[in-house]
Amino acid sequence: MPEVTKHEPGAFSWVELATNDAAAAKKFYQSLFGWDPVDQPTGPDMVYTLFKKNGKDAAAVYQIRPDQKGMPPNWGIYVTVASADDAARKAKDAGGKVLMEPFDVMTLGRMAVIQDPQGAFFSVWQPRGSIGAQVWGETNAACWCELQTTDTDAAQKFYTAVFPWKPNVSPQYTEWHVNGKGVGGMMKIAPEWGPVPPHWTPYFQVDDTDAIFAKTKSLGGGAHLPPMDFPDVGRFAILHDGQGASFAVIKLAPRG
Repeated sequence: MPEVTKHEPGAFSWVELATNDAAAAKKFYQSLFGWDPVDQPTGPDMVYTLFKKNGKDAAAVYQIRPDQKGMPPNWGIYVTVASADDAARKAKDAGGKVLMEPFDVMTLGRMAVIQDPQGAFFSVWQPRGSIGAQVWGETNAACWCELQTTDTDAAQKFYTAVFPWKPNVSPQYTEWHVNGKGVGGMMKIAPEWGPVPPHWTPYFQVDDTDAIFAKTKSLGGGAHLPPMDFPDVGRFAILHDGQGASFAVIKLAPRG
């Protein structure tokens, strides 16, 4: 697929891993997806590592900082916005919490970190020098982001107040649409899942879900949900790396 040069406001545009062992995470994802890690020093004793796919920015990883003590390893998601300040204000007005007020990331863009009313975390990105991911929706790249939450009605009210999302609702699943195109989804946390907090999960597109599942296990990771088929959509699995950060993979069904 061609290089992505722009993400529309409301579209997911970046995924970023916070981990307690960046060295191990780099080896894991390099082996799993064929990404090339490129370290970017960002301050004293701080490194932000870009994961490159064929030389293009695909994702990133950083070591959890001392001031983030207590944060579990996790994949974070970013949504492109026209204005990070406006998005933060809308989130507050809709009942969310702005955990990091809008700030400039050098000349790359402006961002904020937000928690929705049910507790799920996400970031917004106002692009300047960087659009975020330069590859999206292709093999070994992010393709979808999904919210698992305790109250889908409340989440729908919140997110449609913050972003230009149009919900396409079915009994089991809600798709978020931007300009008529599905960009992400939402589902309710089932009681049988146990004490799972509301959270966002990135999906990575793969050519063989079962092979990725087997490789994840061989690299020291595991599965929350082993490979299974979702009719007319594809074969997916919800996995975790060796430090416990969760992510999903999917081989999409052929489009007729």
